[in-house]
Amino acid sequence: MGNFPSFSRLRFLLRTSLFFGALIAFIVSGSSTARRIPSEGRNSSSASETAEAKPPAIVVGFVGGFVRHDNRVHSEVQLADRLRQAYPSGVDVETFESYRKENARKKILSLLDTNHDGTLSPAEKQNARVILYGHSWGGAEAVAVARELKGDGVPVLLTVQVDSVSKLGQDDAVIPSNVAQAVNYYQPDGWVHGQSAIRAADPSRTKIIGNFRFDYKASPYACTAYPWYDHFFVKAHTQIECDPIVWQQAEALIRAQLPPAAAAAQEPQLTISRP
Repeated sequence: MGNFPSFSRLRFLLRTSLFFGALIAFIVSGSSTARRIPSEGRNSSSASETAEAKPPAIVVGFVGGFVRHDNRVHSEVQLADRLRQAYPSGVDVETFESYRKENARKKILSLLDTNHDGTLSPAEKQNARVILYGHSWGGAEAVAVARELKGDGVPVLLTVQVDSVSKLGQDDAVIPSNVAQAVNYYQPDGWVHGQSAIRAADPSRTKIIGNFRFDYKASPYACTAYPWYDHFFVKAHTQIECDPIVWQQAEALIRAQLPPAAAAAQEPQLTISRP
């Protein structure tokens, strides 16, 4: 009977040591796991930053006047439709009204922000492949967006102006230095007519492909799907907008800046005649 308290105390000590041993093992195991998780997170984050996804090539077209961005009567929208069909992946094609400059800029920046952190890294800017085109006010808007992208540090591959008409406070004649190439199509007749000459702010960085003049005085009006008032008030200005030769040339220049189109979606080769 005298030994019973000693045995009881021994059993108590044994159980206590087992409990604390298990507790210490749990704490050590947990802290080890906790140390491993952040390390693994850092490694995977580093890997994703190393292999940043490249953004799509971006083509943005601007319609003129107060035309809706999805009005398929207009050649700017028809061109966008053809490009979407030819490039089902790898190219993002958008159209905007001529007064939606800021919406277009935000869309471009969001497409370039491939890691979705709200800011553009130097690599994301370097990977940019942006093309801007437009008719009338839309042509001037294309240059205005290019100028804003310059402030964002984003390069532009090509701007295409078709009978470009600037709004108050705009300058559609001087192409900003972040644009690699620019082309201008215009006609000189009527009370609404386009910018006749564009020039580079920095000729060492921007190539002006040309200022191409079209004359429709002797041409029958062929834009029968356009509203009657376009024919009545801005006949020549509308004529260049629906001239297939102008848009064939513009499309050829745009496609030259894009990756090869999917074979199944490629359209027949266009025959381009220079004015």
